[in-house]
Amino acid sequence: MATSSINNRKGLFEFIRELGGSPASEPIRQTIITGITIVFFICFWHIAAAKVNTSLGQLPGPTQVSIQAHGLWLEHKAEREKEAAFYDRQTLRNEKKLQSNPDAKVKWRTYTGRATYVDQIFTSLKTVFVGFIIASLVAIPLGIICGLSSTFYNAVNPIIQIFKPVSPLAWLPIVTMIVAAVYVSDDPLFAKSFVTSAITVTLCCLWPTLINTTVAVSGVSKDLINVSKVLRLSALTHIHKIVIPSAIPGMFTGLRLSLSVGWMVLIAAEMLAQNPGLGKFVWDEFQNGSSQSLARIMVAVLTIGVLGFLLDRAMLMLQKAFSWDKSAILR
Repeated sequence: MATSSINNRKGLFEFIRELGGSPASEPIRQTIITGITIVFFICFWHIAAAKVNTSLGQLPGPTQVSIQAHGLWLEHKAEREKEAAFYDRQTLRNEKKLQSNPDAKVKWRTYTGRATYVDQIFTSLKTVFVGFIIASLVAIPLGIICGLSSTFYNAVNPIIQIFKPVSPLAWLPIVTMIVAAVYVSDDPLFAKSFVTSAITVTLCCLWPTLINTTVAVSGVSKDLINVSKVLRLSALTHIHKIVIPSAIPGMFTGLRLSLSVGWMVLIAAEMLAQNPGLGKFVWDEFQNGSSQSLARIMVAVLTIGVLGFLLDRAMLMLQKAFSWDKSAILR
């Protein structure tokens, strides 16, 4: 028995060693490990959920969550069918009206049905992208200037350190009041709720990119700087050819951190301000308090996590595309 057990262990260890022994086997090994981890997590979730009872009933397990996820998708499809039927009826009515009277004025109304779960997802993604892009357009140039000029860095550093730790929940009421006072229009291009959420995301996305860009630029190799001086490169050429390529790893580290921070901030802002998005969906389900609410909240939690992971992977792919060192290992 002991000999058989030892042989089984050796066989397992040799299998693992063979999987990790060559670069070609690395994707297979990672896939197997990831699959095993996910299976263990689902099993643990199923067992633990059965032992937890809340005021709304038993904590939903993987089965209940998958059922509610499917139900949310069916609700989305049904709502889109209603929207299509609404526009078909409107088109038919206007065509009949124009046939009877070619000079008649027809009215085109926008469908105002409730936003589905999928609609909330796209609303949150659009908001976080707008806030993140604005923050990046501000933070990257400012970080480059801070990294190149110690005088400028020392001037703005106190302001950075003061505002960097401010919670998004503290920014939200200030931003809401300013947007309500300044963004006044009879026909606004964007809804005030969207502008408020996007600005809140921007204010919290700034700092990781700004700080990491500053550190990366200030850490550019002295040899490269001396080469730039010998070649007498102009300031813009120096930044374009020397500074940015050398600082890209640090800049993308900041961008990835900023995007993850922005995603977390957005969900909290939507919950607090009741702005459209995944955060509002979670809060509405919590307030609803039905037997399905917990499972739907779990669907939203998993969606937020998966989307956050995909956003990070997308930034990693961009980093690989822009990085000059294609052999660098990025995680």
